[in-house]
Amino acid sequence: MMNESNEEKQDVSRSTTLSVTNIGGIDETEVTFQNGVTILAGRNATNRTSLLQGLMAALGSERVSLKADADEGHAALEFGDEIYRRTLERRNGTVVTDGDPYLKDPELADLFAFLLETNEARQAVARGDDLQELIMRPVDTDEIQAEIERLEGRKREIDDQLEELEQLETRLPDLEAKRKRVSDEIESLEDELETAQAELEEANVDVDERREEQSELEERLEDLRETRSELDRVRERIETERESIDALEDEREEVQERLESLSTGDDDDIGRIEAEIETLQEEKAELSGEISQLQSTIQFNNQLLEEGESVLPETDGGTDTESDGSITDQLVAEEETVTCWTCGSSVAREQIETTVDQLQKVRKERLEERSEISSELEERRETLSKINENRTEYRQTQRRLDSIDDEIERRHDRIDDLTADREELTTEIDDLEAEIDDLESPDQSDVLDQQKEVNQLEFELERKERERDEITDEIASIEERLEERSTLEARREDVTDELTDLRTRIDQIEETAVESFNEHMENLLEILEYENLDRIWIDRTTQEVREGRRKVTKSSFDLKIVRSTDSGAAYEDTITHLSESEREIIGLVFALAGYLVHDVYETLPFMLLDSLEAIDAERIATLLEYFESHVPYLVVALLHEDAQAVDEDTQITEI
Repeated sequence: MMNESNEEKQDVSRSTTLSVTNIGGIDETEVTFQNGVTILAGRNATNRTSLLQGLMAALGSERVSLKADADEGHAALEFGDEIYRRTLERRNGTVVTDGDPYLKDPELADLFAFLLETNEARQAVARGDDLQELIMRPVDTDEIQAEIERLEGRKREIDDQLEELEQLETRLPDLEAKRKRVSDEIESLEDELETAQAELEEANVDVDERREEQSELEERLEDLRETRSELDRVRERIETERESIDALEDEREEVQERLESLSTGDDDDIGRIEAEIETLQEEKAELSGEISQLQSTIQFNNQLLEEGESVLPETDGGTDTESDGSITDQLVAEEETVTCWTCGSSVAREQIETTVDQLQKVRKERLEERSEISSELEERRETLSKINENRTEYRQTQRRLDSIDDEIERRHDRIDDLTADREELTTEIDDLEAEIDDLESPDQSDVLDQQKEVNQLEFELERKERERDEITDEIASIEERLEERSTLEARREDVTDELTDLRTRIDQIEETAVESFNEHMENLLEILEYENLDRIWIDRTTQEVREGRRKVTKSSFDLKIVRSTDSGAAYEDTITHLSESEREIIGLVFALAGYLVHDVYETLPFMLLDSLEAIDAERIATLLEYFESHVPYLVVALLHEDAQAVDEDTQITEI
């Protein structure tokens, strides 16, 4: 989500220089940050927050404001050997940004690194919002689920291959036994043939003088042998074709049953679902836009409440707003009103606060509506995907069925041809045997019988040797296939590990976030010494809920607070009963946990803090020291009196 080259960009040992023009309430300024903590010290309305916004702009955030009286603003960050620039321009009543900032996607930074008063993580804790949704928002759960489904399909393929190898391996003992039996039969036939050939040779010595007369008879005997051999081959081929047809018909029955079980849905259903998906997508996009606008409005109003004076436009006399005593005095005196820098009118602070509360309620409702639409959208997509998958499988199954029918027909035609060949060969054998009978003389009958026996044994021996060779080839093929098993098992193990990692990734992120928050919260409670706060922690719970037609496991983060009375009795409390200082500490710790869990520090070495006035100076110093150990560049806006507790060498007082 960040720039791919950010890891190469970081060199946290160097200083960095920021130049800002026309952002927030700043006309123009340039400051240099050192590694570690940098304090922007000053009173209210001295552009400290505006400088933080300038830094946010250069780093990539969209949550920055252009100076009210300017049409264009700039921010440039010189960091290491690179300079990252950002331009803000007012066009048709809106502010658009351009340039090459440090981050391409600032989502993580906006949530867990840019911790101004309006930061969503801080606000969520203060309001008691769903912290689990916030911590998991940057995680693309849809992409994880799609990857899980892809790996599950790959695992099924490997399982099918392994099962096939298992079945092949079970055939080996039978094939080995069959080969041994055939080898024994071959050995026996060789012995019989050797004996028959010896007897024939002995008989041939007695009729040697008549061999010339017997040449025609011997030719017919050789023809008979070859014809019988050919007939046997044809018979074997017929039997093989019939076995193939039986196997194909069994497969055809299975494929037909599978085809009948598939439901493809009609075009009207698909068109209706696609239309519903399009409508839901439009509704979700509209809600997202409305939520974004609400967040911007809430942020603007909060900024107006916090630092309204720093963004006032210049007076007609052109004097600096920050040095105009009359305006400043008036704003300080009239604490119940705030001057809007867009229209110049005074608005009651209470009215703005009420409006912000209403906007936050509306935003929460819109978030819930968007979540419901997302669930409906996912259900429609799953339904459409299932229909499309069934249609694809139906077409593939139909093609396979047609292919089987064609193959069965081809093999029946082949059997017909082979049957005709068999009948011709049988007739030819009958004719040859008749010719041989006519050529035989009484004194030759023994020799001819012996010749027939030799021919028959040679033919049978050849057939058995061919059968043994086929068995040997099949065994070798199976053994070669079985060599793949170790590779397949290794692949299956890798896929299983990937699946386990993906299935537990969300749980791991949630558990790590909870552990990180609880650890840092425990450490800070101990060193910040809040006397009546015994413990603050997040309790992660899970439960099954229904989303559309399926049940899914949902997590929730419950913030637990235990206080103790003066007498030492412990009791559970809620966030609404905590002091503003305590709520701020919890919000900052939660943001730090998100910063660490999502490894934001690997791509962004900055963290920005503002609006810490609710925390006393000593605790602020302790808090910054704690955060400094986790963040390379920590830039903090503080009041003068709070900054006194922090090392003066790290302070910037002139902006």
